[in-house]
Amino acid sequence: MKNKKHIYRKLFTSTFYLSAFTFGGGYVIIPLMKKKFVDDLQWIGEEEMLNLTAIAQSSPGPVAVNAAMLMGYRVAGVLGALVTILGTVLPPFITLSVISVFYTALRDNTVVNAVLKGMQAGIAAVIADVVMSLGSNVFEQKEIVSVIIMVSAFIATFFLGVNVMYIILVCGGIGAVKILIQMKKVQKGGDPQ
Repeated sequence: MKNKKHIYRKLFTSTFYLSAFTFGGGYVIIPLMKKKFVDDLQWIGEEEMLNLTAIAQSSPGPVAVNAAMLMGYRVAGVLGALVTILGTVLPPFITLSVISVFYTALRDNTVVNAVLKGMQAGIAAVIADVVMSLGSNVFEQKEIVSVIIMVSAFIATFFLGVNVMYIILVCGGIGAVKILIQMKKVQKGGDPQ
């Protein structure tokens, strides 16, 4: 039981810390979660983190909360999910509560506006890092179908302006078909790849 308490405490403190010092939303917290839970604690693998990120992005709600919930559930079940949700939601809740009290004094402050502008540049760099690190993982797997899907999804959203929901549905359908084909190969005694 003591080990479970340690895991719950570590989940809460990790997600609380990440959420408290992360500005820019879920896409910024993902690489920090990867560093903490994959690289430092080694609770999950890099490919599983990529899968959790995809699920978190395609689920309704904030990406950071979804990713934390999935991480907590994967590591410690339902209670782990609840602990990580609480750890992720509390810092912005506290911050927004404090800011709302001082909003009128802060909204016209040039120093606060300059700090926020600087943070936007940093957030753009972190998001670019996420795209590059997760995208390189797809290329490293050397699965041509995954690479084609990734490139096609980028072209469809960036150049053609296709709604992201349609892309998620199509990619989910392609993934389901791919899994069904692999399952049939395994049933026939063949190589699942």
